[in-house]
Amino acid sequence: MHRPANGGRGDLGASSPQRMVLLRYTSPSSVADKLVVLPPKRIYKNSGYLMVSCNGGLNQMLAAICDMVTVARYLNVTLIVPELDKTSFWADTSDFQDIFDVDHYINSLRDEVQILKHLPPRLKRRVELGMVYSMPPVCWSDISYYQNQIHKMRCRVNYANLKFTSQIEELGKQVIKILRQNGPFLVLHLRYEMDMLAFSGCTQGCTDEEAEELTRMRYAYPWWKEKVINSYLKRKEGLCPLTPEKTALVLRALDIDRSVQIYIAAGEIYSKQKRMAALTAAYPDVVRKETILEPSDLRLFQNHSSQMAALDYLVSLESNVFVPTYDGNMAKVVEGHRRCLGFRKTILLNRKLIVELVDRYNSDTLRWGEFSSSIKAAHSDRMGMPSRRVVIPDRPKEEDYFYANPQECLQRPEDFRSS
Repeated sequence: MHRPANGGRGDLGASSPQRMVLLRYTSPSSVADKLVVLPPKRIYKNSGYLMVSCNGGLNQMLAAICDMVTVARYLNVTLIVPELDKTSFWADTSDFQDIFDVDHYINSLRDEVQILKHLPPRLKRRVELGMVYSMPPVCWSDISYYQNQIHKMRCRVNYANLKFTSQIEELGKQVIKILRQNGPFLVLHLRYEMDMLAFSGCTQGCTDEEAEELTRMRYAYPWWKEKVINSYLKRKEGLCPLTPEKTALVLRALDIDRSVQIYIAAGEIYSKQKRMAALTAAYPDVVRKETILEPSDLRLFQNHSSQMAALDYLVSLESNVFVPTYDGNMAKVVEGHRRCLGFRKTILLNRKLIVELVDRYNSDTLRWGEFSSSIKAAHSDRMGMPSRRVVIPDRPKEEDYFYANPQECLQRPEDFRSS
């Protein structure tokens, strides 16, 4: 974090007028201009400059962006538009402005915190010389690490101030329109990509050669800390993503109509021809963005995993039903966002129980009717309806993830919807 050299005052001076501003905005994808009413600029004594580097996939970075706006507000500093991870497994080279509407992000937050696209020139040299205070945030910190009302700020950033670029938004609308023209659709967040299986060490149903390939990949990435993994025990504990085969059984047991469209929100499914056979046999209308859109539509987004994930995120929000097969970052963030949009149906699968029931069904110790009844009973209260987030004092890592159930934001969800 950089501190200004002018006695603690930065670029936000008391001379800034505190009033509503009309901004004429021309969308890159539209000929028409539109007037946007900006909130009054907040007047505060700038305590420095906060530079943020986010890591991980799209939804992990999204959560970090929201948190850092909140931190900047609390510290009364000027926030520099965050840098996105370019060194992770996905090797995505996207910058912030390639995924998010950077002008909307800056302008819509002007009543809370000043945000600049770049560090002021006079401070860039200090960064180059290493004259900068750097620190990692405290992971899994509870609310006492901040102050009261901090959660509502996180919600505002996530649900109102962070918008994807107009290109991503328009393409998402196109996919949603095509899906709706063909009736209701279910989004299946099927986490069965190669990197997920390698990271988790879950190899059920894989050949020996595939299991070896996944193990080699896990050891090839030093930031994946867990190397020796007992796949059998991890699966029994419900810590593995559901396989496509098990997912098909669960959807059938829940009486999901065979004719429904199932949109796969995921990357490339590992060994997909073999592993997707049971799912496509049970539900013939399985689609994904690559099958709905023309290759030319996706050309600009190819090799940019975060931009492709942003498309899946938008489609997931608007689906009739959202079903994640693993509780990763996207599953949790979409779950919480759907709660804020009116508690849209999200089926939160009890993987540990499902593994037990599927094993009994496959061993012929449980008939189909009993299996289906048990699955329905286990998930009757796991549909994304209102519930209290579990908070465990002094053990924040074990409590419910904030963005999966942002209960502080649900009293007036319209306050957090983007116009």
